[in-house]
Amino acid sequence: MMRTDGSTPVNPDPAFWRGRRVLLTGHTGFKGGWLALWLHRLGARVTGIALPPAGAPNLYTLARVGELCDSHFIDIRDGRAVKDRVRRSEPEIVFHLAAQALVRAGYEDPPATYATNVMGTVHVLDALRGLESVRAAVMVTTDKVYRNLEQPYPYRENDALGGHDPYSASKAASEMVIASYRDAWLSSQGVAVASARAGNVIGGGDWAADRLIPDAVRCWRAGQALPVRRPQATRPWQHVLEPVAAYLRLAEILHGQPALAGAYNFGPHTHEAATVRQVIGQARLAYGGGDVQWGDGAEGPHEAGWLALEVARARTELGVRPRWGLQESVSRTMTWYRRQCEGADARALCEADIQAFEAAGTAS
Repeated sequence: MMRTDGSTPVNPDPAFWRGRRVLLTGHTGFKGGWLALWLHRLGARVTGIALPPAGAPNLYTLARVGELCDSHFIDIRDGRAVKDRVRRSEPEIVFHLAAQALVRAGYEDPPATYATNVMGTVHVLDALRGLESVRAAVMVTTDKVYRNLEQPYPYRENDALGGHDPYSASKAASEMVIASYRDAWLSSQGVAVASARAGNVIGGGDWAADRLIPDAVRCWRAGQALPVRRPQATRPWQHVLEPVAAYLRLAEILHGQPALAGAYNFGPHTHEAATVRQVIGQARLAYGGGDVQWGDGAEGPHEAGWLALEVARARTELGVRPRWGLQESVSRTMTWYRRQCEGADARALCEADIQAFEAAGTAS
């Protein structure tokens, strides 16, 4: 079993990915779009399954992600269509990112949230049963799968799962599904299955509603004040390339060392969890200003106030550790949006960030 002290972060290995057949669900989304771009850069042959991109602008369209993969618009709630496309693509590696990923949207439509996040996960995993080609599956959940006790305690992979809101509960339930399929079928079939629990992600190309940085960009471009409901809410913020690199590394390790299957946290160092107020402060500096309307934390439905992750397992067993701190992550994110607004090509901006991220790993 390979272990590392995490002193040198490891970049994805082009030799491993070149020509590798990869199935990626959620490639039309924010994080999935970045992963599709990096997989293409590495030489992988990617089949994408997802709903059409939601709204405009969106990263899938602006970065022309569909040109770089075999793209299929399929609802993961449609088990028969998912199984048919998975079997046709004969993947060696699977990344499952397709999800209903917003807390407040979960409150607005709980049935759709549970159907997408729980049964969608069932459909993807069930399609792998009996499929000889597949060797590893990285199932992306969230840092919100833990039963949050509102204590200043970084959650570890073996802590209790739970969820007050429908989004969090649906992701915790999907963790149970993942473990069941791994233990009941896929492990004995030779498929290494892991769940990836990443902290809050920021980066260029996210235009989803009700997310902090996209909301800030929209408000400030329009000359409006950004309403912030919970300025003291603390989260493990990280640039999108941190978890995307971790997913790639995890898949590589699982392919050769299936005994390392299981759950992994991915996020910044525990002491670097930051408040919403701190993130917005950095964003205003990088953007050059922007008005904010600070709330008192009482508005809207319940959301966890404090959340941090223990990431020691990712560091010791995968060689994954953070590269960009909060200031660098926010600065790069705001620069991406500013340059894209000025006319820069979205794909080129993403590729430049990927190159810089790889270089940061080499230099560490």
